[in-house]
Amino acid sequence: MTGLNETHDPARKSWVDGANDPNSDFPIQNLPFGVFSLEGGPVHIGVAIGTRILDLTVLEEEGLIVPADHRVFDQGVLNPFMALPQNVWTRTRRQIADILDEANALSRAELNLVHRALVPMAAARMHLPIFVRSFTDFYASREHATNVGTMFRDPDNALMPNWLHIPIGYNGRATTVVVSDTDIHRPNGQLKGPNDAEPRFGPCQKLDIELELGAIVGTPNPLGQPVTAEEAYASIFGYVLLNDWSARDIQTWEYQPLGPFQSKAFATSISPWVVTREALEPFRKDAPERVKPLLPYLQETSPNNFDIEMVVELVPDGGKSSVISKTNYKYMYYSSALQMVHHASSGCAMETGDLLGSGTISGPTQDSFGSMLELSWNGRDPLKVDGGTRTFLEDGDTININGWCDGDYRIGFGNCAGKVLPAVNFRG
Repeated sequence: MTGLNETHDPARKSWVDGANDPNSDFPIQNLPFGVFSLEGGPVHIGVAIGTRILDLTVLEEEGLIVPADHRVFDQGVLNPFMALPQNVWTRTRRQIADILDEANALSRAELNLVHRALVPMAAARMHLPIFVRSFTDFYASREHATNVGTMFRDPDNALMPNWLHIPIGYNGRATTVVVSDTDIHRPNGQLKGPNDAEPRFGPCQKLDIELELGAIVGTPNPLGQPVTAEEAYASIFGYVLLNDWSARDIQTWEYQPLGPFQSKAFATSISPWVVTREALEPFRKDAPERVKPLLPYLQETSPNNFDIEMVVELVPDGGKSSVISKTNYKYMYYSSALQMVHHASSGCAMETGDLLGSGTISGPTQDSFGSMLELSWNGRDPLKVDGGTRTFLEDGDTININGWCDGDYRIGFGNCAGKVLPAVNFRG
C-alpha cells in the first residue's frame, strides 16, 4: 500500500497546539508513532502532533480507534500494530488524522475523550518504540565507503570489488539498541597500535559516531521466500534516526577477517519517534546514478530514497552546541528497500521489528561526512568545537542528531541524542 492520499494534503490543519507551526516536526501530515509514559504512570503508545502526544492506548481502550479485533496498543511496543496488514496501517493513519483535523466535527463525547488522551510532550518520558527482533547494519554510502577506503587502502582502489554490486552489511546486536537520551559508556576492548608488539586491554581512544537512518520492518517474509524491491519498500513500516556508535581503534584490531564485533556491539541509539513510510511518500527520491548495472534482483522501478536533511551537533560537557555535519539521505547508493531485498534474497526470514541501519550517511563535501573518522580524517584534521577541538569523542560529549523533510510542510524525526560517559572499570 504505497502512494499519496488525503493524509498528505498540505491544506490540512489540526486544532492541536503547535501542529500548524511551519517549524514543527509534527504536523498532521506526519503522525509518527512512539512509546511513552508520564511520571508514575504506565507505558502507552501514542502519535506526536504539535506539542502533544495523542494517547492511542486510551483511544483504543475506549473504542474510538479499533485497528484490529484484538488490542494492539496495550503492550508497550509497536510490534503488534506493525504486524497487522499494511492496509490497516493506512486506515489507522487516516482515522487518527481525521480525529485531529480542525475541519472535522467530533461529538461532544468524542471531543472530551480526545482532549483527555492528549498529553504534553514535554512531560513524557520516551521509551524504545519497538522490540528489536534483530539488527543489521549496512555500508551503503558510496561517499563514506570511498573515504574509508582512501584512508586505509589505495585511493585508486578505495572501493572493494564487490561494493558496486551488493549492499554490504553485517549482523549487529539487537540487545544494545537504546532509545535517544540514553547515556553511553565508553567501551573497553583490545587495542593494538601499529608499532605495538602485542595488544592491550583498555578504554577505547577513538570513540566515534555513525549518522544513519534505521528502517523498521513491519511485514515479514517467510523463511525461504525472497522479496522484490516493491514488496520490500511496502514492507517497511517506518524509519528512525540512528547513531551506530563505533570504537574505531578496537575495530582496527578485530575486524579482519570477519568484520566488526565488539567495536559496534556496545550501543546503537535510535530516535523515539517512528516516522511512517507513508508519511515520507511525498519526499521520495531516485538513487544516485549507478556506476555499474545492478543484478536484476536489485533493480528498482520506483524512487526508494528520501530527501531527508540531517544535522549532527556536538555539545561538550558544560559547553555550547557546534554543528559538525550537515548531509542528506538522498545520497545513499543502496536504499533501505534494496538492503531488505538483498537480506531476504538467500531465503532469510525478515521479522516484524527487524531494524536495518543504512550505514553511515556521507555527502560529497567534507562538512557533509557522517562520522568523525571522516570529518577529522582519522585525527589528522581536528574539528573546532566550543572551547577547543575534537578528533574523536571525549567523555562528557553529547551528540544530537536531527533529521527532517522540507516541502509544503515539514516532516521531522525529533532528536536522537546520547552522552558519552567514562568507561566502566573492568577487572578481569
